[in-house]
Amino acid sequence: MPHHRRLPPSGPLQAYLRSQRAKAQQAADQSDAVQRYLGALDKLLEFQRSDFLGILEAMAGYPVVIRLIDPPLHEFLPGHDELLTKVVTAQAQGKPQSEYAEDQRLLTAVEALREQNPMLGLRGIRLGILFPEIIQMQTRAIMEAAAQLTQRGVDARPEIMIPLVGDVNELRWVRRVLEPVAQDVVAKAGVDVHYKFGTMIEVPRAALTAGEVAEEAEFFSFGTNDLTQTTFGYSRDDAEGKFLGYYVEQKILPVNPFQTLDRNGVGRLMQIGVDDGRATRGDLEVGICGEHGGDPSSIEFCHQIGLNYVSASPYRVPVARLAAAQAALSVKVGD
Repeated sequence: MPHHRRLPPSGPLQAYLRSQRAKAQQAADQSDAVQRYLGALDKLLEFQRSDFLGILEAMAGYPVVIRLIDPPLHEFLPGHDELLTKVVTAQAQGKPQSEYAEDQRLLTAVEALREQNPMLGLRGIRLGILFPEIIQMQTRAIMEAAAQLTQRGVDARPEIMIPLVGDVNELRWVRRVLEPVAQDVVAKAGVDVHYKFGTMIEVPRAALTAGEVAEEAEFFSFGTNDLTQTTFGYSRDDAEGKFLGYYVEQKILPVNPFQTLDRNGVGRLMQIGVDDGRATRGDLEVGICGEHGGDPSSIEFCHQIGLNYVSASPYRVPVARLAAAQAALSVKVGD
């Protein structure tokens, strides 16, 4: 006697079929979204490679530190309140959904990615771990630009900086994702490109575990703006507008720590980071990135703890060079 599969009653069967169709549609939608995502990254790759070609060629013979994606996620998204106003207004006016479907879609995405404290949220290396295709694209753009220039006889020396590391395992994970990309580009180009992978020290834990971090990082750059925020527990945007000025007036703080480096707290963490990092990797190159790189007092301190370089915004470079020279001379005079 032939075996017949028993089917559920018509009601449950219809519900079952609807759920299966919904799952199939969801899979198709996700597949389409993935393809759009990857397609957008391919377009960005072209722009980034072009930018890096110009930068690396202009800096031929010198190392160029390129930081991977770092800004808080909300800086890349449309404004939540503006989108909400558009959607609610369209609904109140009784407009057909087709007229505001795109705004509704964007609003849903923005609300899903919205954070209470974006400066401590999904940014830097955390974003790279969740969306590795982004940093793989950036690494490929950097390395392809460097390889093309090397083929033309230009000495390109990219140094790829991975931001906001707090644990060496984050850096180890990302290195495993990015190193094959760099090696693939170099192998296909048939050239020898001088490149490094390093990290930004921007949270206290990274400074305190710098010996471990240096196992994976070939150079350090102290992100002193973020390191100051996370050490003091201040939100820079809020603190400078609300109470830091009063703190300085009342001598609670000697200076604004976002303008002049706090040597006793932030500076102590930097010293630990330098010492422990170089105990692991003797040739570790260390610098700073941030507005402190243009402040004479901060530059003097960086020289004292053995940093190799400071970086500053263009208009502060002349002051930074003068301060660096004065710091070097003062040490020689003292000797």
